[in-house]
Amino acid sequence: MAIPRAAREVLSLRALNRATLARQMLLERRKLSVPQAIERLAGLQAQAPNPPYIGLWSRIEGFRRDQLTEALRRRRIVRMSTLRATLHLMIAQDALAWRPLLEPVHQRGLLGSTHKKELEGLDRAAVIAAGRALLGEQPRTGAELGQALGLRWTGRETASLAALIRNNLPLVHLPPAGTWNSHQNAVLQPLGDWLGEAVEAAPATQDDMLLRYLAAFGPATLADAGAWSGLTGWKAVAERLRPQLRVFAGEDGQELFDLPRAPRPDPDTPAPPRLVAEWDNLLLSHADRSRILSEAHRARVFTLNGIVRGTVLLDGFVAGTWKIERGKLKGGNTATVLLEPFGRWSKADRAGVEKEALDLLAFASDGEGERHAVRLA
Repeated sequence: MAIPRAAREVLSLRALNRATLARQMLLERRKLSVPQAIERLAGLQAQAPNPPYIGLWSRIEGFRRDQLTEALRRRRIVRMSTLRATLHLMIAQDALAWRPLLEPVHQRGLLGSTHKKELEGLDRAAVIAAGRALLGEQPRTGAELGQALGLRWTGRETASLAALIRNNLPLVHLPPAGTWNSHQNAVLQPLGDWLGEAVEAAPATQDDMLLRYLAAFGPATLADAGAWSGLTGWKAVAERLRPQLRVFAGEDGQELFDLPRAPRPDPDTPAPPRLVAEWDNLLLSHADRSRILSEAHRARVFTLNGIVRGTVLLDGFVAGTWKIERGKLKGGNTATVLLEPFGRWSKADRAGVEKEALDLLAFASDGEGERHAVRLA
């Protein structure tokens, strides 16, 4: 028998904050391998090369950059378009299991893009088959793929032809693309070709994905699950799983789903200062981000040109932004973390953030002798 909504336990905003931080490993750094961490996080946004490294540094005790680079080279982690049709780092098994479910997201993204008009009237199946054959011959960049297809489909925009392939085939960005400070065009290869027969995974269901989502980001609404994945149809999934889930109410009465034994720390649990990477999943995986970010500060984090800035967490909530500025002075290179508070920080908070910032500079250092500093905007 369903529990009446009025009788459900209400979770405050702070309770949601602490639960999410605990599952995102931001209350304390954990002793985990890179694949273990990325699996627990249900993927890691990888729009740019360096942020995932910083995202893991903020979560894994003693993390070194070479650990992620090696996991990518050994094919334990792959960089490819998955959730929300955006680039993520995923463990190989999740990439194989989840990408088929995410095809509707990629198709919807293609139809809503600037490529739609260019692809009208095209025999898409023939183009996709040709693209698959070209990539079977050898890995290629998107530009190379588009140019090769353009030789057959003359008069078509080559970038649109390449986009059609990228949105219909699961393509891995081969290392060194996606590794630290690597900014060259990615060479693409179909996921199955890159992994070969060494990795197997049973196809996932949307039920499986909801359970993984709640483990990494819950308690959450069904709208939150949609924002994280880009998928629809979560109501039917929740009804199937309802007997094995725990249901709470939010402060505004919304229905929140969770795993019964998932961590939900006391709302007064201390949350240490943290520097969260650009485009971090922490800020991209809920329809309602108020558990982490006040709506009053949204425009200072999510910029008009699509950047999601690095953020400073104080008491678990976004209290400012940060970025690294590099330069040269007589005697060597410099790296400075520029902090931009959204309000007045206490002396203790400022000291805690500055220590994290100096630790980050040590982690991200480009070489011996680099001079480090922290500056408030």
